[in-house]
Amino acid sequence: MLPFFMELTMTTELWKKVKKMDLGNPVITALVGLVIFYIGLKTFSGGMKSMGNMDHLQFFLGNPIYMFLGGIVMTLLWQSSSLSTTAIIALVASGALPLPAAIAAVLGANIGTTGTIWLAGLLVSDGMPKGDTLRIALAHTGANLFMAVMLLPWVHHIGRFLGRFG
Repeated sequence: MLPFFMELTMTTELWKKVKKMDLGNPVITALVGLVIFYIGLKTFSGGMKSMGNMDHLQFFLGNPIYMFLGGIVMTLLWQSSSLSTTAIIALVASGALPLPAAIAAVLGANIGTTGTIWLAGLLVSDGMPKGDTLRIALAHTGANLFMAVMLLPWVHHIGRFLGRFG
């Protein structure tokens, strides 16, 4: 049995490692992070499902352009298209969000995720991306914009088609 002060020192050292999230093995640390992220998404999804009916947003829900812009803003604010998509899916599952509006919002979330690249460059890094980073950002933004422009006019038809599979 160790003396009390040695146990206290070992506990203090372990606490310092946990506070820094330096658990020793990077694979274990990454797996713990993924589990915590998954639990957070499930909790968030459950909260969104319980929102139920959103009559006060009916004006926005019927307009794909507003839902598209809402998806962009939501993803820019949360800086996570995974979180935005989880919220959208949970709202569809609860019956609060119609499928065409959800499709438009997911298209917007895809644009919003490219916006975080640009915002991170402007606010966190040394300014606008340069070189290969700029080319990757342009390719990602361009592909998502192209997809959104092509699909957005058809969200009602896509929703009607996908509705056959449920």
